[in-house]
Parts: sequence; structure tokens; C-alpha cells
Amino acid sequence: MKDLTLYESIFLLAISRLDNNAYGVAIREEVSQVMQRTISYGTLYSYLDQIFRKGYVTKTIGDPTPERGGRRKIFYKLTLDGRKALRTSYKLQKAIWAGVSEL
Repeated sequence: MKDLTLYESIFLLAISRLDNNAYGVAIREEVSQVMQRTISYGTLYSYLDQIFRKGYVTKTIGDPTPERGGRRKIFYKLTLDGRKALRTSYKLQKAIWAGVSEL
């Protein structure tokens, strides 16, 4: 398993936080709020595709809704590998910061 990039970690954590409500717009809002800057839809779907291809998330297509003009939402869920990658990333960050006094 390869180390996660910072952005991969942020997107995976957003999906984890959103749980069963992790779809494109909600993920974008969560990531934008955490990063305190707007994330473009291109960036959003690029990273979602990347973490999907790596096997860190699954995609499930929801039911069509009238509010969306009959379009379906794609929901994302962490896989076991995604959870493991986040745990490994967390441990690495903790080890890197160990012993560093407040900046």
C-alpha cells in the first residue's frame, strides 16, 4: 500500500465524516470547509476517481430525484483498504510530529 498524498487523505477523511451522505457536492463542501478554500469540480472528481482506482472507495449510484431533474447521485464509501491507508497515514503524521514543540 502506497502512502497517501495530503489531498487523498483529506478527501478520504471527508468521505468518512459524511458517512452515508458522501456524494460529490457534499464532499466538495466538506473539503472546501476544511481547507478554507473553494475546490473546483475538476479537482474534486479527479481525486475521487484517483482514490476509486486505488481501491480506497467504492461508488454506489443512488435513486433519481426530482430535485436533481431525475439525475442520480453517486455515493462514495471507504473500503477496508481506504481505512487502512488512513490509519497508516495518521500514524505516519503522528510519528513525524512527535517531539515537535508548538510552532
